[in-house]
Amino acid sequence: MPYCAVVRSERFRFCDLRELLGRASERKSGDELAGIAARSETERVAAKIALADVILSDLIAEPLVDPAVDDVSRLILETHDETAFAPIAGLTVGQFRDCLLSDDTCGLALDKLRWGITPELASAVAKLMSNKDLILVASKIRNVTRLRNTLGEQGTLHVRVQPNHPADNLSGIVASTLEGLMYGCGDAVLGVNPATESVETVQAILDQLQRVTELLGVPTQTCCLAHITTQLDALDRGAPVDLLFQSIAGTQAANQSFGVSLALLREGRERVLEHHAQRRSDWLGQDCMYFETGQGSCLSAGAHHGVDQQTLEARAYGVARTLSPLLVNSVVGFIGPEYLADERQLIRAGLEDHFMGKLLGLPMGCDVCYTNHCAADQNSADNLLTLLVAAGCNYVMGVPCSDDVMLNYQSTSYHDAVGMRRLFDRKPAPEFAAWMESRGLFRNGQLDWGDGLSQESLLAQAPALLSAAGVR
Repeated sequence: MPYCAVVRSERFRFCDLRELLGRASERKSGDELAGIAARSETERVAAKIALADVILSDLIAEPLVDPAVDDVSRLILETHDETAFAPIAGLTVGQFRDCLLSDDTCGLALDKLRWGITPELASAVAKLMSNKDLILVASKIRNVTRLRNTLGEQGTLHVRVQPNHPADNLSGIVASTLEGLMYGCGDAVLGVNPATESVETVQAILDQLQRVTELLGVPTQTCCLAHITTQLDALDRGAPVDLLFQSIAGTQAANQSFGVSLALLREGRERVLEHHAQRRSDWLGQDCMYFETGQGSCLSAGAHHGVDQQTLEARAYGVARTLSPLLVNSVVGFIGPEYLADERQLIRAGLEDHFMGKLLGLPMGCDVCYTNHCAADQNSADNLLTLLVAAGCNYVMGVPCSDDVMLNYQSTSYHDAVGMRRLFDRKPAPEFAAWMESRGLFRNGQLDWGDGLSQESLLAQAPALLSAAGVR
């Protein structure tokens, strides 16, 4: 059905929901590349006005991608909880926005709604919200997950240590990992992107990271971010797999371009849980998946079906939440300026992604990053990082000196994480904080390198660790 609005005596007509959502999106270079963005700011305003009057039940009744040809669409429909949706079914998108922003709507109320909210609905309401609105609503929501520690509780900020090495050198990986741990980072995961996609490399990295956590007694999880099939092959050879990683997208065709399917993701999770049952004794939970996403991935794969990149990103979250992940993050600026051109677009996309993921019940983090040919700099990353922590982001990346020498992009550093924790009074995971205290690296919940360091500290273990990794 068509949707219409009048702005400044000019009448605008949008032929269907797909076009309406695309025109109502904030400016993104990817949507412009795809030819689905608003052609003027006036048209964008008109689309937002028309979208505000759409009834939520109509958004669910009109799939943007045909379920007959797309398993993500089928999954979204199959997992939609009509009972949870009933209290809001008759609201318009504009009224739903007001409901989310109301002081009477708390995090507990939003938690009860989560399976009644579809990805398309989350995307639609985000299009009517300012950056401040996205921050305010997301800050109400805490999505807690557990594996070897507890992540996402109120007052916490977690960090992934990302000690990538351009040659997968184990000595370099261990040295970077130790530095991150010294700064109180790594409670989210010790996660390495391998430069070489091979079973042997993945197994070597996982074995080495496991030695680090066992020798030091670190209550965290490890991960090697290779393709899911490579990780499972390494598991079959005896590698210790804590978290199973995969990049995912919002359409079946885009996931196929990544070499994955919904069935493979489900199978992988079951195999890792079976593996955990043979290994663990005192782990805290069964959230064993780690997903990364990013606006523009469907378009870059030629698999966007004419849908805007923000909505497709939300659909990826619709996949992720059915698999009980420990961690999910948008790699917000990694794909490049063809999809998010500058600082303004990066910040908007990061806040949208975080809001939509949290609303859908996910433990959302963000890789606050940009490539060197994007119209952004480290101040851009600082701005988005600060806004996300204010919004209650679960975790961010810890990259040595913010510069990933293997993936060749800029992210956030160990120092950045320390600064954010101090600025917003955030703590690491409780189990990790207790471990840091026991090592003399934390005092009263804050990083302390003063006289708290002792022979029992992390530094005292460094020589043995480095030697085990082959460092001389």
